[in-house]
Amino acid sequence: MDVIIDALIDSLKDTLELVPFLFLTYLAMEALEHGMAGRTEDIIRRADKSGPIVGALLGALPQCGFSAMAGTLYAGGVVTVGTLVAVILSTSDEMIPVFIAHQEPASRLLSIVGVKVVAGMAVGLALDAVLRLTHRSGDGHAHIHELCDRAHCHCDDELGESDAAHDAAAASDGAEGHHHAHAHHAAWGIVRSAAIHTVEVTFFIFLVTLAFGLVFSLVGQNAIGEFLGVHPVRATFLAALIGLIPNCGASVVIAELYLDGSLAAGPMLAGLLVSGGMGLLVLFRTNPDMRKNVTVTLFVYAVGVAVGLLANALGIVF
Repeated sequence: MDVIIDALIDSLKDTLELVPFLFLTYLAMEALEHGMAGRTEDIIRRADKSGPIVGALLGALPQCGFSAMAGTLYAGGVVTVGTLVAVILSTSDEMIPVFIAHQEPASRLLSIVGVKVVAGMAVGLALDAVLRLTHRSGDGHAHIHELCDRAHCHCDDELGESDAAHDAAAASDGAEGHHHAHAHHAAWGIVRSAAIHTVEVTFFIFLVTLAFGLVFSLVGQNAIGEFLGVHPVRATFLAALIGLIPNCGASVVIAELYLDGSLAAGPMLAGLLVSGGMGLLVLFRTNPDMRKNVTVTLFVYAVGVAVGLLANALGIVF
């Protein structure tokens, strides 16, 4: 019973920390969709090439909210897949607090974070460049309204009501009342839609996080360490697989095993590169194209394994 209660508390804590990020993301997306009209596409096109650089830098901050934001923004067509991948690869999640708690040298911590950021930038930029050259980078348009349609939040109805209120106010109160009523109802529609999206995604994240939290608690870190074994190549593939688990506990376990000497630098890098917080989980919840979701997941896994194997071959030690 204690294990269940602890997993429940940890899952609730991890999920609630994401709520502000999710709500602000959806709020910004709804405002972008309803308030900027044709300018949205111009902004997206200008941000495409630098998106992976900005995303990798934001992902390096010690939290997992930005990866959740990136998953949502990609599902809405606001950022490129290269930006999404850059954020996931650079996301530090719980690694930084673990290193600080162990009083590890700052140079060691910054070296690992630096590798993750550089990998995120390089891979994200290369991915976007290849997709542009092969004309597979998308249509260059945001599809935020499709998120609303899939969530059945009726934000279009809300905006329709605002138009009716807008006309009524114009008839009864004149231009000033007309403008005020329109702005009020439009703003309420945006907030309402953002809140509905946030609640739905938060509930989904909580359930999945609780499930994996129970698995981590029941299996235990020692068993996971034995599962990874001492063979660096095998450990690299397995550590990256564990890193895919959408739970902050994955990065904690990998970091702890590395600091305990149970995991070499290569497997550690593979696991932490793939451990992108809740980004992939949010992607699967918000993006209906499962083929793309699986492709992104497999690509991130392949990058993590490739970097880990390269680190093994070069004998890199942090």
